[in-house]
Amino acid sequence: MQHVELGRSGLKVSPICLGTMTFGEQVNEADAHRILSRALERGVYFWDTAEMYAVPAREATYGATETILGNWFKANPGQRDKVVLASKVAGPSRGMPWIREGTGLSSADIVASCEGSLRRLQTDVIDLYQIHWPERHVPAFGALYYEPAKDNSATPIREQLETLAKLVQQGKIRHVGLSNETPYGVHEFVRLAEEYGLPRVASVQNPYSLLNRSWENGMDESCDRLGVGLLAYSPLGVGLLSGKYDAMGTQAPDSPQGRIAKYESVRKQRWGRPEVLPVARLYNALARQHGLTPSQMALAFCYTKWQVASTIIGVTSLAQLDEDLAIWGTQLSAELLAQIDAIRWQHRDPAQ
Repeated sequence: MQHVELGRSGLKVSPICLGTMTFGEQVNEADAHRILSRALERGVYFWDTAEMYAVPAREATYGATETILGNWFKANPGQRDKVVLASKVAGPSRGMPWIREGTGLSSADIVASCEGSLRRLQTDVIDLYQIHWPERHVPAFGALYYEPAKDNSATPIREQLETLAKLVQQGKIRHVGLSNETPYGVHEFVRLAEEYGLPRVASVQNPYSLLNRSWENGMDESCDRLGVGLLAYSPLGVGLLSGKYDAMGTQAPDSPQGRIAKYESVRKQRWGRPEVLPVARLYNALARQHGLTPSQMALAFCYTKWQVASTIIGVTSLAQLDEDLAIWGTQLSAELLAQIDAIRWQHRDPAQ
């Protein structure tokens, strides 16, 4: 795999990123450590976590994923310097009062979260520190429409950037990023950074898959022109694009175990909409018609799209990791890409 630069930041990362939100919930610490070691051996040195993780989020596992990574760094001296480490500060509370309550994302909130992440990760610096979701009201996590009446922003974007700038100056973070953002948010963060000499956004971590290509409805142009990279999360649509749920669905007693089958909270989100699995089945059947597994087609789609800087893969076993990495280099024919577009034209983005 070639190194890629995130936007104009100068930060070089692997084009596949290891997502870790399953560590501490679906994956125990010993297995997580084996996955981390294998990923680094295979050249996946870009790792993403968050203070909120493990997922599904609950108070008992808050910070568990970062703790697991920190214990791996402690057990493997000298390896931290080989890893580009990304983490995230949670936005205003989304039903998680154990992180913070109320509105806003104050300077004190950001600093406290960063310092907590540094302690759990057992490191002096986070290479890419991201705002997990916007402080203001936005259509995200399955919401389709911006509703001005719901906005209760309490912390201006400039204030958020100034706080991140202080953390950069203190050597606690190196670069800043966004997640679950909109074109307005990206433009405003970049505008203010350039106007006031504050850290420029390197990347945006947003959903991107065959089931949700909403990134291509404006975000791709914004980020291309502004020089901001996409970190594509959920490329397999929480497993729906792996094909494993095609036969039994996600709620049958003998459905394959995975995040959407195991957790009702996930089924209640955008991935569990009644129209999502039928559309996933269409893509999965198309992959098989072309001699590919569903996972091969879904991941190759993300791996090869010009819009994507790095694709975040989440795995629960070494076998899954090896399977996902083996897909790197797979090319999709023009004919297949046209057929993919035809499905999207008819069904749009059911998991948006």
